[in-house]
Order: sequence, then structure tokens, then C-alpha cells
Amino acid sequence: MDDSTPAHQIKTVSTIALWLTGLAFAAIHIAFSGRYGFHRDELLSYSNAMHLDWCYVVYPPLTAWLARAELIVFGTNLMGYRLLPAVAIGMVSVLAGLIVRTMGGGRRSMLVAAVAAGIAGPICFAGCFFSYMSFDLLWWVLIAWATVELVRSQNARWWIVIGAGFGLGLLTKYTILAYAAGLLVGMLLTSNRRYFRSGWFWGGVALALVMALPVIVWQFQHHFVALAWMKSIHTRDMGWGRTDHFIPNQFWNVTSPVTVPLWLAGLWFLFRNREGKPFRIIGWMYVITLILFVIAKARDYYLAPAYPMLMAAGAVWGESWVGQKSRRAQAAITRTVWISLAVSAMLVFALTLPIAPIQSPWWRIADAANDCFNMEIGWPELVATVAQVRDSLPSEERNGVRVLAADEGEAGAVNMYGPAYGLKEAISGMNSNWLRGYGNPPPQTVIAVGFKKSTLDNIFGSCEVAARESNPDGVVNTAVGDRPLIYVCRNIREPWPEFWKSFQYYG
Repeated sequence: MDDSTPAHQIKTVSTIALWLTGLAFAAIHIAFSGRYGFHRDELLSYSNAMHLDWCYVVYPPLTAWLARAELIVFGTNLMGYRLLPAVAIGMVSVLAGLIVRTMGGGRRSMLVAAVAAGIAGPICFAGCFFSYMSFDLLWWVLIAWATVELVRSQNARWWIVIGAGFGLGLLTKYTILAYAAGLLVGMLLTSNRRYFRSGWFWGGVALALVMALPVIVWQFQHHFVALAWMKSIHTRDMGWGRTDHFIPNQFWNVTSPVTVPLWLAGLWFLFRNREGKPFRIIGWMYVITLILFVIAKARDYYLAPAYPMLMAAGAVWGESWVGQKSRRAQAAITRTVWISLAVSAMLVFALTLPIAPIQSPWWRIADAANDCFNMEIGWPELVATVAQVRDSLPSEERNGVRVLAADEGEAGAVNMYGPAYGLKEAISGMNSNWLRGYGNPPPQTVIAVGFKKSTLDNIFGSCEVAARESNPDGVVNTAVGDRPLIYVCRNIREPWPEFWKSFQYYG
């Protein structure tokens, strides 16, 4: 296209190119999503999806509702189960490009932002793994886009879209509250404070609260159990060092290193550049959220959803800066940018997508980098072994035996694969499983999975080793860890109702 090309035609071609980029990201995730198996956290979502509720111990209800929809359409097909996360990440890429367009950027900067957003490590991983993180990412970027549209158009009706985004976020993951605080502070620190007097702003607030009302009511009815869960896992994460190096990890783990100059340029553009000043509110949304997460000692990836909007701002500034160079310099810079993004994309894909042959050197490096692939291995074999243990029991015990699972992954695996063997739903004290109880009548014999012998000896009068968890690939699934033995336990030491009261725990 040249200077004589009509503006509307340029805009149409740019939009098509952007949507094709988002489609390409979604297609890449879908293409590789069938490798390995269900992740431990996906099995958690499966169990929750089979018990639809207004909230769960681990998260608000939307993730389980979407999982149930996919199960209705695709069953337990792994690629079908991971379809919506792939689409969500494709949409994140598209929205990053749309933010650029709203800020006044052209096609090249739109595509740069779209690609940069799609190759950030946590964002890329979330596209091939069904998790609340996949949808949480989408709502954050949707809110950023709507906020930029609000600033550009000065149309207060955009507060309804922003409110809907926060409502969806509150139905997905509680960390979006920090982002909401960033928005409110950003309003106070910019000319957008005038919207506090707007009925559309308060309409957006009301919409978000109405959407979140079922979660609030459920938490009230369950004594705000999410707070106990968050305290428990935060203590665990701090003990394991998972909250260390929050700031350095933003440059290495959370964003692809090649995109660091882009989002740093975005911050400069928003806070120091005259053209970026109108959109400074999204700069404050990032900074305030960052500060809150640092104070709270949060996990580094919690901030991942905030970077696409900074990359978009950086791409807008970069396009303007490159445009001031000679044609030769422009060509060289453009070539360098795209080569860098392509190389970075290949490296990120290699480490975050389930591509590598299991137990190959490549696989070991990728698993060490994300510490997740091993938790996708061995679940069908575990359930098959449990079924063999059940079949080895005396006939009078088989009908009443239940599987007592220590972890959400083991419970979810039994729930997913167990019906094919005639196994009943697993019972567990972890998270929402505890709320579902131990069944009626209570089991007299249990097959215990994922426990240490010392723990079981405190619960039952007799426990004997019946089998060992294993898989053909020899992968150590860290969700099982150092508890691979499977036990048959009898003679519970206190009545089930009394035992169950103290058996609730989080993970």
C-alpha cells in the first residue's frame, strides 16, 4: 500500500491482519494441546465442573462453569478441554493490537504488540492449559482496552464495559481486585477523576458488584473460606521461595526478555511523553498493581496480565520513533524487531508448549523451566493401579470401598478416569472436596492415595501397602512427589463425622 491508499482500506487490512495474528496464536495452542495429558489443576477444574456451584474454595465459579460447557461439548477430549484457553490467549493478542489502534498506532505497531503479548511466558503457557489464569488474562486486557477507548472517545458509556470486565474478573480470580485499586488510584491521579461524578461510572461499579454477588453470598455462607485458602497457599509459597525475586522475575520469567524494552518504552511513553499523557491512567493501573503485589509478596506471574497494555503503549511510541529515521534505518530496525520476536517466540514455545518428546533432554529443560509438564503425566496409570487394588480386595469389601485422595490431582484423576473401572467418586479433605463430604454410608475400607504412612496410621487402625504409583515414562509427577505408595486402610480410629471435622486442608 502507498500514500494514495484510502484510510478506511488501510484500517480494514490492518484489522484483518490483527485478527489473523490472534487466530494464529490460538491455532498454535490448539495444535499442540493434545500432547501429554491433563494437568493436576485441570483435574481440579474437572471435579469442580462436575459439582457446579456459585463459588469454590480455590476460585470463583466461572472457570468451572466454562469447563462444564466444554465437557458437555467435547467430553474428556484433551484438545477440546483446552480450546477455550487457546481462544482466550488469541483474544489477548488481538486486544493488545486494538489498544495500539485506539492510541493512534498503525498496522506495524499493532502487529508488534499482538505478537509481543502472545509470547510472554505465562501468557503463552496459559493458552495450552485450562486454568483460571487463561481467562483472568483476558479480562485484564479487555479492561485495559475499554479504558483506553474511554479516554480516547470521552464516552462515559465505556464504564459499562469496564464494569463487565471487572465482573467477569471477580467471577474468575480474586487478584483482579488489585487491578481495580490501580484503576481507582489512576482516576484520582489523572483528569479521569471527573468520572467519579458520572452515573455511567457508578453503573459500571454496580454491574461488577451484581455479577460478583453470588460469589460474595457464597463466601459469606462458607465463612469466607477463600481467605483461609489464600493464607495457606501464601504461607506455602513463601516457605518454598516462590515469592522471592518478584521484581527481577518481571524481566525474565513474566515477560519475554526481548519484549522488556517494549514495555519499558510503554511506561516511558505513558509517563514522560506528551502524546502518551492522555492514557496515563493505564500506566498508573500497572504501577499501583505492581506496588500492591510487592507489598503482598505475591507470585511473580500475578502481574502478567498487565503487560500487554504496556507493550501496546511501547509499540505506539516505537512506531513514532522509527518513523523519524531514514528509510534505510527504518528497514534495519523493523527487520531486527521481527527477527528478535521470531527467535523469542520459538524459544518461548519450546519451553511453554507441550511439544518436546517426554523424557528427552529438551523435555527435561522445559519441565525444569515451568515445573508443570511432569504434572500432566501418569494420571490414567494411577487410576488403573487403584482399580487393580480394588479388584484384589475380598468381594464383600469391593462395593463399599472408596478412594481417599490426598491431593486435588489424585481426586480429579479418580473422578475422571474411575467410572470406566466402576470406581466411585473420590473423597478428599482438600479444598472444595471437603465440602462434598465422605458419602453415605461412610466407607469401612479406603484405598488411600498420596498420603504418607505416618499420616494414615493416625487415622486408621490398620494400613497396608497395596501398590506403587508408576508410569511407563518414568516421570516423577511432583503432585504425587514422595508419596507414590497406595494403601488399603481399615478401622478408622474415630467416627467419620468427628474425623471429617478436622480433616479440612488447602492446597
